[in-house]
Order: sequence, then structure tokens, then C-alpha cells
Amino acid sequence: MDQIEPDPAALTNQSNTHTNGTTLPTRHQQPPPSNHPPQPTTPHQPYSPSTLSIHADDPLNLHTDVAPPLHVSTTFRYATDPSQLRPFRSTTRPTAPHFPFQETPHEHCYSRLTTPSTSRLETILSSLLHAPSITYSSGLSALHALLTHLVPKRVSIGAGYHGCHGVLNLHVRLSGTQILPLDCDADDLQPGDLICLETPINPTGLASDISSYAKKAHSRGAYLLVDSTFAPPPLQDPFVHGADIVMHSGTKYIGGHSDMLCGVLAIRHGLAESTAEGQDLPSGQKYREGWMSRLLEDREFIGAVMGGLEGWLGVRSLRTLELRVIRQSESATSIVRELHGALNSDFDGVYTATLSADDRKVVKKVLRGVQHASLQTRELQEGWLKKQMAGGFGAVFAMGLNGEQLAKYLPSKLRLFHHATSLGGVESLIEWRTMSDATVATDLLRVSIGVEDWRDLLGDIVQGFRGLVEEFKL
Repeated sequence: MDQIEPDPAALTNQSNTHTNGTTLPTRHQQPPPSNHPPQPTTPHQPYSPSTLSIHADDPLNLHTDVAPPLHVSTTFRYATDPSQLRPFRSTTRPTAPHFPFQETPHEHCYSRLTTPSTSRLETILSSLLHAPSITYSSGLSALHALLTHLVPKRVSIGAGYHGCHGVLNLHVRLSGTQILPLDCDADDLQPGDLICLETPINPTGLASDISSYAKKAHSRGAYLLVDSTFAPPPLQDPFVHGADIVMHSGTKYIGGHSDMLCGVLAIRHGLAESTAEGQDLPSGQKYREGWMSRLLEDREFIGAVMGGLEGWLGVRSLRTLELRVIRQSESATSIVRELHGALNSDFDGVYTATLSADDRKVVKKVLRGVQHASLQTRELQEGWLKKQMAGGFGAVFAMGLNGEQLAKYLPSKLRLFHHATSLGGVESLIEWRTMSDATVATDLLRVSIGVEDWRDLLGDIVQGFRGLVEEFKL
């Protein structure tokens, strides 16, 4: 099989307009180090993200299989030629990490270090996220790994996924980390501190301005972590807006089929890579170890690695990432528009009236409000939101109903939604959120839209509302 000709500029020169006309965020402008492995490109222009999701790992394919083979072995034979034997040591990893971070990406020693499947997954992720990316056994283990690496004295964080606060509380206990509110004064931050920004936020799907928090962090020598789980590629690229680290719970959209656990950290160029020992350095500059080298070594000993099956499932899922995410986001936005329109008879001046007058009456009896990034009118008028989420506003939204009982009973009335936690899968989910997060209002439902036809899903929600009207005689 012919290999695609390499072009090291592929990640930095790609057009920000997808072939279907969707405007995507501009690529991170700093070029990757020259010793990064080649990325696929055409003779005239680099490939789009949808193509990279299928072909970025082609250089790692040593088999004739069209579909990536599943590797479940935990250990791998050394070379049979003694002259080719090189000891595996964490300290001998390359100073500027490759995709997928080993000097010879086809060599593997033990699955707590690397495996063929996870190496392919990290290669594709590094291409799609525009920065060196490392995987973990879950999103929370990824956050734990970052905090273990940075050991920040202060972490600024707001509301959002309660699991992240649980991890932070562990570090408060272990190292005395001080937790600051997300909107603390910049003067409260010191060099090496961390701002954790989740956008869009769980469970409402509302977005925050990444660039404003980046300016705040960098003005004090602190770092900005963006949890972009709710807005995977191609919806937003936090690096374009100043993020230092991007985190994903890969269990959600990267996995996309509710059958694997995964966490991802992507580290911006300039922080990820080490300055090579022996390299000609500017006067006064000393050798600096990059973050990725230490994160890889830490992961080896923490042991929070993905299994071979999960890595294989991740590669399978990334093949359709753009197809799934764009459809899910567009469907959610359409449903939100209809529900919001039924409550207010207007959505930014336009209401398509897919719902009948009788349906709208039913919606008003049950639904108190809807939250979603597409409804952030002021932020849209300010301009930053549409620029930040150029690919779409996400597939998760929240519904507040007129009372706890209605929220508790609605999931049992639906036919096309599973009542379950999590999100991002091809199937639509709804959760009475207080089931798994005691910090949210008891009348709130989190909705994760899948790849079903949005009109069918909207009809299911309305018939569920109608069932509540009949049962509770509203």
C-alpha cells in the first residue's frame, strides 16, 4: 500500500474552511518541531480534519488490514538481532515528543507504556487537536495527571462537572492546593497557578469566553486548562483562543458509542516539547524539559493507561467524529430553537413553527426554560461566541421543567431517549441530573442529542410533555 507523501507543515497551513462550507477555527499558528512525524497532505493543500481522522495514522499501519487490527497483548517481543537491542527507559524518551511519542513508533515493550492501538489513537488525536496529545484511562485520570505534573498552589475553577471538583479535593488533601473561584481577581493568581475553564459547561451547555481567561492567566504567569469535552473538533479549537492545555473526557464524543472510557490531554506547542540537550541554544538559555516527557513518565508509574481494546475502539470512533459531531450539534440547535420558540414565539426574530399551536401550548405547560450556547444572545452579539464555536454550538442542552415531579417523570414518558448518565454517544440520552449530581436543581434535565433525526426526537419530547399534562392534569 502506497504511503501518503509527508509534509511537516500540514498541521499549521490548513485552510480554516471545510469542503462543505463550514468555517472552522484557524490552526494553531506555531509550527510543530521539525522532528514530529510527517502528516498526510496533498501535493497542493493539506488535508481537512475529516480526512486526517481516517489517514493520520497511516504511517503506523504495518499490516495489509484495511481496518486497524485489534491488539490485546500486554507485552511485546524484543528484537531478535542483539545489535538492535536498546534498553527501554523513561529518561531516554525523545526530548521533543513524536506522534505517538516514541523514537520508533512501531516498537513496543509493555502496554503500561505504549500499545499499537493507543499509539494510533494518540497520533490521530494529535493531528485533530493541533497539539501533542496523550491518552488516559478516563477524563478524571487525565485531570489528576495534569495536577500531579503541575502541583499548582492555586486552582481557579467554577461550576461544572462535579467529578473534576472531586479530583481537586483529593489534591487539596494531598498537597494543600487552594481553590479559587473562576472569576477571582487576576491579582489572586501567581506564576504556575492554574485556571480550569469548562466550556461549554456541564450540564447546561453554556459557553464562556476562552480568550478572556487566557489573558487573565497569562498576565500572571498562570496556565489555562480548557475542558472542551462538550465541544470536540470541529466545534471549537481552544488553542486558537489562548489555551495552554486542552482536556477531553474521550468517553464522550471521541468514543461516541458509549462503549469505552478515555481521557485526553493536549499540550500546546512550546510547552509540550523539551529543549534538546546538546542543541545550540540562545545565550543564557538552559535545557528545559517539556511537559510531555514528564507526563509520559508519570503515566507509566501512575498506570492510568487505556487498554488495547479501548484504544482500538477510539480509533474506530475517530473515523466518524466530524460526521457525528456536526449532525448532533445541528440537531440539538434545531430542537432548542423549537422549544425556545414555543416558549417565546420567537428565536432571534425567526421561528420556523415546526410545532403546531396545540404542541406549543403543551410545551408551555411543562417547560420552564432551555439553556444552550445557541441561546446566549448577548454573547452572540458581542461576536466572540460565534468565532469561538465556529463549527457549531454543541449537542448538549438543559431543560428546566415546572417542578421536580415533572422532571423526575419525563424520562419514563420518552421512547427515543435512554434515561442514563453520560453523553456524546450516537444514541440520545436524557438524565434527571440530580440522580448523579446533587449540586444541580432538581427540576433540571440534561439532554444529549444523538444522530437520530431531530424531528423524531423533538416529537418524542413533545409527546412526553403531553403525557405529563395528562398524568398530572396540568
